Formats: sequence, structure tokens, C-alpha cells
Amino acid sequence: MEKLFSLNCCIGYILIVYSLFACVHGKEQLSCNQTPYPNVCKHYVETATNTLFSETSSTQDEHVSSPSYSFHGMALKVTMDQAIRAHELVSTMDPKNFKENKKAKMAWEDCLELYEDTIYQLNRSMKSKNLNDKLTWQSASIANHQTCQNGFIEFNLNSHLNLFPTMLSNFSKLLSNSLSITKAVSMLEAEQEVRGRRRLLLSSSSNHNKHGHGFPEWLSVSDRRLLQAATPPKGDVVVAQDGSGNYKTITEGVAAAARIGGGRRVVVHVKAGVYKENVDIKKTVKNIMIVGDGIDATVVTADGNAQDGSTTFRSATFGVSGDGFIARDITFENTAGPQKHQAVALRSGSDHSVFYRCSFKGYQDTLYAYAQRQFYRDCDVYGTVDFIFGDAACVLQNCNIYVRRPMGNQDITVTAQGRTDPNENTGIVIHNSRITAAGDMRSVQGSFKTFLGRPWQKYSRTVIMKSGLDGLINSAGWKPWSGSFALSTLYYGEYMNTGPGANTAGRVHWPGFHVISSPSEAVKFSVGDFLAGGSWIPGTGVPFDAGL
Repeated sequence: MEKLFSLNCCIGYILIVYSLFACVHGKEQLSCNQTPYPNVCKHYVETATNTLFSETSSTQDEHVSSPSYSFHGMALKVTMDQAIRAHELVSTMDPKNFKENKKAKMAWEDCLELYEDTIYQLNRSMKSKNLNDKLTWQSASIANHQTCQNGFIEFNLNSHLNLFPTMLSNFSKLLSNSLSITKAVSMLEAEQEVRGRRRLLLSSSSNHNKHGHGFPEWLSVSDRRLLQAATPPKGDVVVAQDGSGNYKTITEGVAAAARIGGGRRVVVHVKAGVYKENVDIKKTVKNIMIVGDGIDATVVTADGNAQDGSTTFRSATFGVSGDGFIARDITFENTAGPQKHQAVALRSGSDHSVFYRCSFKGYQDTLYAYAQRQFYRDCDVYGTVDFIFGDAACVLQNCNIYVRRPMGNQDITVTAQGRTDPNENTGIVIHNSRITAAGDMRSVQGSFKTFLGRPWQKYSRTVIMKSGLDGLINSAGWKPWSGSFALSTLYYGEYMNTGPGANTAGRVHWPGFHVISSPSEAVKFSVGDFLAGGSWIPGTGVPFDAGL
């Protein structure tokens, strides 16, 4: 029996190794050939396969099982291995390179946090069987890698990037390769899944919307009740400046909520008041809900900005990375002003995050929809330049978008989406909303040019549909970033918008710009399809329209 067991194990090991070599040398080599960087793909997958073969051979007599990887799994594994290596190398860089330059040190510290998060995102991508999750988390990894570089570029410290390990170039290519493979696998399964899911979502949407309240399915019934409550729900933790709560600052309240944790939703009620602080909720702190006493009643405010030495990433008044974050009835504000340039009011990298009846006030870079899946409903957003930006899969629905008065020499751009890879599932969608002038802009709006967006990165993607566009929108609609950069690779779309600024006759003639006429094309950017929102939003209790 023991000999038979050994024989079976041996045969199993041979099959495992054979399948891995087939990935490299057989039919699935085409997958490497079809990735953006085939040579990098082949090198790392072959090396990993040989290593696994060696490890398998050395453990045969010990009856130790060895993992079996599909080509898809192997591509993720080698990317994960290099992510760990990248974080180690960046962590051990000589701090003397940054000590003399405060800005460089801050950008480097961003990189440490971002590469650590990349390990987390790739690790859960390897474990998940949900392809939409994989695409989201791998897209976030690409955003992290780009943001690390952005910190140095913003400060004109490009030369400091030369101090980083040279292997990061290959790591960037591995991220792109593994994402492309995930996208290819998802496309094979997508057609059948989308048909069934879309029918269910649209049916669900129509049933809810006849009452004016639809809820995507990704939020629990208890979360729905919290968001629908006519009065603020009772908080597990209460923050109040007057001392009537458990704590006087939001930071203290969030820290207390994290200690309660246990995987359940924890509500932090922040009573009316102006809270002058920076709040940063890390990825380990999940399922936090912040409930204020109303827009402009509960306000969290600060003035971090790039001019005073913060990276854009770090300038946020309120930053959140922990999954499942919800905010209701609160204002997030950055008061740095237009002259300070990049100054973020809120930065969200929280997957499945929801913002309901919130206000975001700033000038340049107000709302940083950094990464992962985000939904904004019945919110107000104020700003001047690129004031809704980032690389999340982000939908703003039934929101008011207010253009403020900029500096005298500035054009206004509402969006600046940051998709750097064509296989990312990210983009900014503005649905059933209104874009108009703020109070300080109305009397002078004719003195400034206002555009719907410009391409921050090569594959920038933004869609505006069924929204009211006021007359301040320039007839061209969209503004270049620099020369012809990204004009043929971006995707900008408009669908059934209304108002004096919605006429598309004078729009740009870029290859990447689309006047969408087909509902079947537009529905791809609905909450149901683009965010897979039907699987997670309903539990929050936030009303939403799954379809068009």
C-alpha cells in the first residue's frame, strides 16, 4: 500500500510539472505571446516552473504535496513573488538618499505603503475565484505602482527614481501581463454571465425604482437600514466636540471603532461641528461607517497640499483604504485654496465604498477616487481643476457637481481619470447628475473655459450619461492633457445628456471620443454592469439605479 501511495504521488507530481511545462512550452505559450510583454512573461514563468519542478523532485519521497498552478495562477504567483521582492528592496533603500529632502522622503514613504498594499491586493487576487474581484485588485496594484512614481514626479524629483531598484521595471511589466491574462480569462466567461446578471439587475432595478428606491445587492439589509434611517443611527462610538460623546476627534473615534471590529459593521456617529484634523483609515480597518448630522453640519477639514510639501496622495483631509467604508451626511473639505494646486478633500482606496448625501469641497483635486469600486449617491462635489480624479471604478449617481471660480489663468476640468493600462476595469462614470456653476462662479463663468475632463493617463476613461450640463461647458467638451497624448487610446463618452452644455455638435474629433447612441453600449457603464453594483450596494441602504 505504501509503495502504491508513493507511485500515485510520483505520478501526481509528474502531471503537475507536465502541466506547468505545457503552460510554457505547449499551447498556452500563446498566452505569453499575447501579453503586453511576452519575453518577460516567458522568462518569469519558465524560471518559476523550473523552481517548482526542482522543489517537487526533492519532496517526492516525503509525500509532501506540491501546489498545482494553471497558467493564470502561475502568472499571478510570479507577480506576487516580485511584489514581495520589490517591497523588500524599497524598504531597505538607504534612507540617506531621502533624509536631506523632505519631499523625497515623503514620496518614498508613500511607496512603502503602496507596495505593501500591492502585496495584499495580489495575495487576495490569487485566492479569489471571482474574476471581477481579481480585475479590481490587480488594477489597484497598477495604480499603486504608478502612484509611487507620481509622488516624485509631482515634486520634480524624477532623478530620485533612478535610485529605485531596476527590477521595478520588470515588476511593472509583470503587473500588466498578469492583468491582461485575467482579463482574457474573464472575457471567455463574460458573455454567458453578463446576460444572466444583466437580466436580473434590470429586473431588480425596475422593481425598486418605481418607488424611487433601488439598492444594489452588495450591502447587507442592516446597512440599508442604517443609510435609510430618517434620523442618524445610534453610533457604536460617538464623537462630539462638546464632550457629550465618547471622543472629541474623528481619529480617536475611528481608532475605538477599529478595536470593536470583529468583522461587523461599526458605526461612528460624528455630531455636528467643524473637525479640523486629518483622518487616515488604514486597510486593516474595515466596515467602518461614519455618520454625520448633515452636509455642512458635520465638517471634517484641513489644508494639506502639494505646495506645502505633501504628495497629492498624502494631502487628503480624509483618506480611507479599509474595505467596506460608508459615509453619510458629512462634508469633507480641503481649504488650501486654488493657489495651492493639488489639495485633496477625500481620498478613497476602499473597495465597495459608498458615500451617501456627502459633500466634497476643494479646488484642484478635490475628490480622489483612488482605486477599487466606489459609489457616490446624492452627493455634492466642488472644485476647479481635475477635481474628480483617480483610477477607481467609480460611479457618481444623482450628484451635484459644482464648478468653482479658479485662478485667473486656469481652465477648469471636471475630471482627470488615471487608467494606465487598457485592461484595467476602472473609469469615472457620472450618471443622472448635474454639472453647473457654484455661487462664486455664476457671474464670471463666461470668463473661463470649463471642460468635462482631460486625460491624466494614457487609457483615461470617463463617461457622462443622462446628466444635465449647464451652459458653462465649453463646446469642445474635453481638453487635451499635452499635445496628442492619449487622444487615440482614451475612452470618453457622452450619452443622452441634456441642457445647454450637452450639444455634441462642436465636440472634439479625437479617435477616443464617442457620442454614444446605443443603449447596449451605454449600459456597460451602469452601476449594475460597470461596478457589478447589484452584488454589493443594496446592503448599504443607498438608493441607486442599476441600469440606465
